[in-house]
Amino acid sequence: MDRLARTGISRRTLMASGASAGLVALSGRISSPAVAQARTIRIGHVSPQSGALALFGESDQFVLAGIRDAFKNGITVAGRTYPLEIISKDTQSSPNRAAEVANELISGDKVDIVVVASGPETVNPVSDQCELNGVPCISSICPWQPWMFARGGAPEKGFDSTFHFFWGFEDIMAVFSDMWDLIPTNRKVGGIFPNDEDGRAWGDPVTGAPARLKAREYAVTSSGFYKGLSDDFTAIISNFKRADCQIITGAPIPPDFTTFWTQARQQGFRPKVASVAKAILFPAAVEALGDAAHNLSSEVWWSPHHPFRSSVSGFSADKLAAAYTSATGKQWTQPIGFIHAMFETATDVIKRTADIGDRKAVIAAIRETSLDTVVGKVDWKNTSIRNVAKTPLVGGQWRLTKGGKYKYDLVITSNATALNIKANGEMQPLA
Repeated sequence: MDRLARTGISRRTLMASGASAGLVALSGRISSPAVAQARTIRIGHVSPQSGALALFGESDQFVLAGIRDAFKNGITVAGRTYPLEIISKDTQSSPNRAAEVANELISGDKVDIVVVASGPETVNPVSDQCELNGVPCISSICPWQPWMFARGGAPEKGFDSTFHFFWGFEDIMAVFSDMWDLIPTNRKVGGIFPNDEDGRAWGDPVTGAPARLKAREYAVTSSGFYKGLSDDFTAIISNFKRADCQIITGAPIPPDFTTFWTQARQQGFRPKVASVAKAILFPAAVEALGDAAHNLSSEVWWSPHHPFRSSVSGFSADKLAAAYTSATGKQWTQPIGFIHAMFETATDVIKRTADIGDRKAVIAAIRETSLDTVVGKVDWKNTSIRNVAKTPLVGGQWRLTKGGKYKYDLVITSNATALNIKANGEMQPLA
C-alpha cells in the first residue's frame, strides 16, 4: 500500500503545497546507500485519534507523512542503513484500549521503540506496558507529575525503560499566576477537576494546583472530582458563585469545558479570568464556544512563535506550522510540534544505538539524549528529574480576529518563564 495513503493524507494533497513540498524535499538530505538486507526497524506510535481526546491527535497524520518521507531511504545505524517502519495505533480515547494497542505493538509487531502522547489517559497505560516488558518508550503531552506519581515513580528514582518530555505543574502554575497578576482580581480561584488522572493530579492538595497557587497567594475552591462528560455543572457553578471566584482554572476535557462555560454564562457566572489547560488548547475546541471564547487563556507549549528548529528537517516552528496549514487547510495546533519532536528524539536515539537489536542499548541511548528539537532542547542526559526532560512553557489568550482567515488567534501574553519565546500581546480581562 502507498506510504502516504496509509497516513490519511493523499499524495496529491501533500505535494500540492509549496510548504509541504519542502517536507518532501528534506528527504534529499538523507544519504541513500543500499539499504541493508536486514530486519526492519519499527517505531510504534500511540495516540487518541478518535473519541473525546481526538483533537490531541488531529495533526498526527500530517507529522507521520513528513517523517515517513524523510526516512523513506532508511535510517543509518552504526554505518548500516535499515528500512524504517512507523506503526500507528488509535486509542479511541480509552485507557484500556491504549494498553491493548501497546501490547499489540510489543508482542505482535515487535517494535524497537514506542512513542506515545496526549494526556495521562493515553500516556500512562502505554508507558506501564512498556515498563513491564522492558520496551523503550518516549512519551509527551502530559505534565510530568501525573506521568510520574500515578505510575508509582519518584523524581529521584524514575523508571527503567520509559522516558518523558514536557513541563510540570510548577511551570503551568507559574505561567497562570504570571498572567493573573496582570489583572485586578480578589485572587479567588475556582478549580475544575475531573475524576481522571489529570484532574486528580491537578486537584491534589499537596502536589497539585491548590498548594502551588496558595504559595502565590491565590485561594482555590475545588469543584470536587466530577465525572467526565457531565451534562450539568450547576452545582459546581453555584459553589464558585458563593465563593466569589473571579478566576477559573483546571484541566477538563474539551466537551466538559464547553458545557461548563456555556452553562456558566447562562447562569450569570462571569469570572474576570479563565485559564484552562487541556480543554482550550485547540482551535476547533475554541471555535465551538463561539464568541464566548474571546480572551480565554491557556498554557502555550508550542507555537509558530517558538524560536526552535526541527533536527530532522531544519524547519523552524513557523515553517512547520505553515506546512501543516498548507497541507490540510487547517489552523496550526500545538501538538504538531511535540508529535514531531517525539519522532526527532526516537530517530536520534535509533541512530546512536550501539546494537539496535538490544533493548538495553536503546535505553542507554535515550539516557544520553541531549537534542535540540522544534520544541526546544530534550535533555535526559542532564536532567534533575530522572527520566524526565522539561521543555519551556508560556501563556496566551485566544482573541477574536476581525476578518481573518480563522475565527481566533492564540496570542502569547506571558513569557516570564521563557524569555526566549517572544510575547506578541498583552493580557486582557474577560469581557
